[in-house]
Amino acid sequence: MIFLAGALLLLLALFGTPLFVVITAAAMLRFAHAGINLSVIPIEIYRLAETPVLLAIPLFTFAGYLVSESRAPGRLVRLSHALLGWMPGGFAIISLSACALFTAFNGASGVTIIALGALIYPALKEAGYSERFSLGLVTASGSLGVLFAPALPLILYGIIAQQQGVGGSFTIDQLFLAGLLPGMLMVGMLSAWSIWKNRGQPLHPFTPRAAWEAIRESIWELPLPVIVLGGIYSGFFAVSEAAAVTTLYVIIVEVFIYREIAIRELPRIMRESMLLVGAIMVILGASMASTNALIDAQVPTHLFELLRSQIHDKLAFLALLNVFLLFIGTMLDIFSAVVIMVPLLLPVAVGYGIDPVHLGIIFLANMQLGYFTPPVGMDLFLSSFRFDKSIIEVYRATLPFFFILLIAVLIITYWPALSLTLTGR
Repeated sequence: MIFLAGALLLLLALFGTPLFVVITAAAMLRFAHAGINLSVIPIEIYRLAETPVLLAIPLFTFAGYLVSESRAPGRLVRLSHALLGWMPGGFAIISLSACALFTAFNGASGVTIIALGALIYPALKEAGYSERFSLGLVTASGSLGVLFAPALPLILYGIIAQQQGVGGSFTIDQLFLAGLLPGMLMVGMLSAWSIWKNRGQPLHPFTPRAAWEAIRESIWELPLPVIVLGGIYSGFFAVSEAAAVTTLYVIIVEVFIYREIAIRELPRIMRESMLLVGAIMVILGASMASTNALIDAQVPTHLFELLRSQIHDKLAFLALLNVFLLFIGTMLDIFSAVVIMVPLLLPVAVGYGIDPVHLGIIFLANMQLGYFTPPVGMDLFLSSFRFDKSIIEVYRATLPFFFILLIAVLIITYWPALSLTLTGR
């Protein structure tokens, strides 16, 4: 009966049933089957609302809606054409880099899709990129950047691995250095694909005059990433404070300087953006409640024990480890996965001769890919909801990006020097 109900829910999702309904129903089904009181779902949503990082979501979302309502996407498109119009895929490369940097400081890809998607997706289409490519790029790059400092998953892995005390000691700084080249490999491979995919796109020769005019036109929007990223990386303010600064800056620029949004329009934009935030919070809360049901049933533990009992060779272990982590990445959020799985995986991996720093990069690279691994990666559903696309459309759009990053994950897995060279291990 439980499998029939699960298949029915998947079918409903494919036919357009609201995602929060499907995910909440799946969580309720698991809890009912386990005999757990369904009040855990609203409790989980309340706990989620108190998470410090997620407090930034409403502000970033509101800022994103404000920017999308203005003519900022058009100005940024003209700027990218002026600066990188001579190179195929130039604006796509800018988008990949921006998403990677954004994810590096918020640590959760859902925030990246919500906050930057409203800006990047329409700008890519306006720049002449196909709708499928634009959707795939925004969805895939939503989790790009987990390997770059100061991503919270990197820090969390380091703390937990250090507490295990196996495989030799290492510092968080070494972990930051270890993620640099693998992260650049992922961004570089996606950039190369973007150039190749858009090689037939009309090019614009670089001229200093056009570049200066585009910079002058966007002069008030250009400081925004410097203010936000610089403030966070320098430790001047936290992510939630960065969200407040971003929102205030966007209001000043778009409402009072450019005057592209009337003050009377602010309540409408705020209402529309908060409807999205409410739906996203329900999705995330139900997903976390569902995750707890899986943990209570010891599903991750049983799966890993089965894996460990069957594998004795290091290379075979690494291959199946990737498969296992991809599956876990679709079920658990990255923070839960680190807390639950690292204490189980680390002693076994060290027994196979795998460096704990290298294991951390393998682990997080797979978690990053798991966010949009079909059929149930969380970013697939968030992107479907955010851009009002069917889940099938999102699957098709992300497949090229998925396979490219899968190749990158395999390179990271079987080439330890890529992760360890800068660390001196």
